[in-house]
Amino acid sequence: MTTRTTATAAATILLIVCSVVLTGEAIWMNLPFSDTKCVSEEIQNNVVVLGDYVVISDDRSHSPTISVKITSPYGNNLHHGENETNGQFAFTTQESGTYQACFSVDGDEREGSSVSVSLDWKIGIAAQDWDSVARKEKIEGVELELRKLEQVVEAVHVHLLYLKNREVDMRNLSERTNSRVAWFSMISLGLCIGVSSMQLWHLKRFFQKKKLI
Repeated sequence: MTTRTTATAAATILLIVCSVVLTGEAIWMNLPFSDTKCVSEEIQNNVVVLGDYVVISDDRSHSPTISVKITSPYGNNLHHGENETNGQFAFTTQESGTYQACFSVDGDEREGSSVSVSLDWKIGIAAQDWDSVARKEKIEGVELELRKLEQVVEAVHVHLLYLKNREVDMRNLSERTNSRVAWFSMISLGLCIGVSSMQLWHLKRFFQKKKLI
């Protein structure tokens, strides 16, 4: 009885952890007329990204459309759509950095109309089709949740390594900057001393010529 109770409790904890880590909430945005709103997310390299967006208008007699553009940290166009009321995008990141999803109301829409966009952006483990994994590997229940938790732990480990590398890069950059500032300060100080010495020498010769000293 104790073993069964422990297994049930462990399964419950795993379900809670996986549901917290894997569940994503949709982002709601109100798009003003002739304006653009962007959503950004910092994502590592080689990560699967899935997105669904849909336009919701308060005016049922009119169906507004939007333009969508997804760009990578280096400005590469990953997805572009115009005159859309809903759509999807999917890609695997090729570089680490901030990815942007920008939305704007098409130019022929009526000014003052209320246009809302719902964006469901899934990244990494949340974007994986676990139903397909369960059917393919013939696993279910606690075993499936353990597989999810294993992926979560691996993703956390990779993210920690990414943060560690970023910290090393930032430290190296800070040390190089401090070294350059120190050399610049020393050179500036040397120039000031040299200029002051030249001024004193010039004043001394001037006074000597005038026989003031």
